[in-house]
Amino acid sequence: MGSSEERVVAVIMVGGPTKGTRFRPLSLNIPKPLFPLAGQPMVHHPISACKRIPNLAQIYLVGFYEEREFALFVSSISNELRVPVRYLKEDKPHGSAGGLYNFRDQIMEENPSHIFLLNCDVCCSFPLPEMLDAHRSYGGIGTILVIKVSPETANQFGELVADPVSNELLHYTEKPETFVSDRINCGVYVFTPDIFTAIQGVSTQRKDRATLRRVTSFEALQPPNRSLPTDFVRLDQDILSPLAGKKQFYIYETRDFWEQIKTPGMSLRCSGLYLSQYRVTATHLLASGDGLKKATISGDVYIHPSAKVHPTAKIGPNVSISANARIGAGARLVSCIILDDVETKENAVVIHAIVGWKSSIGRWSRVQGSGDYNAKLGVTILGESVTVEDEVVVINSIVLPNKTLNVSVQEEIIL
Repeated sequence: MGSSEERVVAVIMVGGPTKGTRFRPLSLNIPKPLFPLAGQPMVHHPISACKRIPNLAQIYLVGFYEEREFALFVSSISNELRVPVRYLKEDKPHGSAGGLYNFRDQIMEENPSHIFLLNCDVCCSFPLPEMLDAHRSYGGIGTILVIKVSPETANQFGELVADPVSNELLHYTEKPETFVSDRINCGVYVFTPDIFTAIQGVSTQRKDRATLRRVTSFEALQPPNRSLPTDFVRLDQDILSPLAGKKQFYIYETRDFWEQIKTPGMSLRCSGLYLSQYRVTATHLLASGDGLKKATISGDVYIHPSAKVHPTAKIGPNVSISANARIGAGARLVSCIILDDVETKENAVVIHAIVGWKSSIGRWSRVQGSGDYNAKLGVTILGESVTVEDEVVVINSIVLPNKTLNVSVQEEIIL
């Protein structure tokens, strides 16, 4: 274990409006990092995981959103967890490592011995204290959280090879065309402050190359070079790949769950994973009921205290019901996210779906997806203020905000 004087900070990359386009129509209303999974904003889950890090001094959220969009959340989460949380707005893209380096002065204010770097759109159990202990035993600049996946899906991520005994990172390649390894980068890291020296080294090399090109007559005859800006540094290609095999980086393998939250469909899957984790971390957030005074609850379900659920409704598994929602008599909800101020009327059925803010689902209506979280229309999505009238069936469809459906639809995107 580290000494009590050591301080740790965490940096969570939250992206920006142009980054969350695959999350539409849900990101039309709210920044993607604030979309609720298992009843809590997406970014709340990595933040609360950081709370378990010993000697945590500060959490930074880094992204392109306007500060006002995060001000209320940052204030409330700081008070709730009693850990200082601060939002830092990027002025332009700097790359995953360059973004860290851009705020090095703020990050180093607390003189930390270690710096965690997490991505907001990662869903996992975040074994951060265990990673820190492992990193201290390894030495080096940093430790990467990795997981074993199927060989068929590995090439969608950064693949890596590590020494089976020492766990040293030996080889790293981002989204390779040919199979390299079934171990992938989870997008969760712990570094020493030496990471800033490594990032600065990449920028310096780029500047030197640019200077050399200007003075080389042969280069002057070539088409304009499309090299990256000197301050744009990617963690994977520019840091991990060249420093692999040099006793600088190590891995910590998780055998728990891990997913990327790129689409609305995956957010439903990840909401279910976080709900199941509540059994260990936050049992008080899980609802219960036997159909007598409260609705029948099966599996993992979150119901906001202000929501009103009729005792004859049947809820679960994998259901999250947000503030001021109203669930009518005989309604059946399975594998769905019900957002604020939604009304689900008598005997309505919602399965594998996300129902947007202020939407209404009529009596005996059915809103359903196939449950294929990776398919474009595998989860039915209703945007804000969508009205599904009585006895209407909506299957495998995406409906943009402010629409009224009075006829049934299947496998449609309704603009």
